[in-house]
Amino acid sequence: MKHNILHLDSVTSTNSWLAVEGRDIPHATVVTTREQTAGRGQRGNSWESQPGANLTFSMLLRPESIAAHSQFTISEAVALGIADALRHYLPADRVKIKWSNDIYVDNRKICGILIENSITGDRIGRSIAGIGINVNQEEFHSDAPNPVSMRNITGIEYNLDEVLNLVIDSILSRLDEGIADPASLHRAYIESLWGKEGRTYRDTATGEIFSAIIEDVAPIGHIHLRDTSGRLRIQAFKEIAVIL
Repeated sequence: MKHNILHLDSVTSTNSWLAVEGRDIPHATVVTTREQTAGRGQRGNSWESQPGANLTFSMLLRPESIAAHSQFTISEAVALGIADALRHYLPADRVKIKWSNDIYVDNRKICGILIENSITGDRIGRSIAGIGINVNQEEFHSDAPNPVSMRNITGIEYNLDEVLNLVIDSILSRLDEGIADPASLHRAYIESLWGKEGRTYRDTATGEIFSAIIEDVAPIGHIHLRDTSGRLRIQAFKEIAVIL
């Protein structure tokens, strides 16, 4: 699929760079960097990445036919596209999406995603998807609890450009699916969810511990959990934490 890649040697954050410089940059432009000095994850979390060992990039999307109230479709497309690509290299049944859009292999995090949408009227005018994929890094030194890389799993050193191009093409394919048939995309996202058959959670406001299965995820991204007492819990991101 047609896309454009801009390579920067070092930048504080590819998302921040695109937010400033990307006003006139076309759809499917990717900004990648060897070193991201202030990479950001969800809700301000940092992202550890050894320079030159992994993929740290941001992708500018202009999904203008997607309504603002359905903006989670973009998260689903990006997460599924990355999972599709990683399943090309890793055991497919072990690659899952941890709500809302981390990518896990078994119980370990291989990819983090930060999506920032700009609304124009009632539509998505622009989306910037910041993506970090652990590819060839062998040791991690931050306080992140469960990082893993492709090389950790298989022992193989990967060509970063090859992986990047497959990831981009897979994301664009899933985005096209989300525009043409959002119900199909959503079903694939739910099917790919890590822990959908049941996990133990902690309510971050009250400290309550409970077990639940995933029933659905709303178009705005809220997760629907059915706990063991039969209660339906609808939670926003950061309102619950999985107990690993």
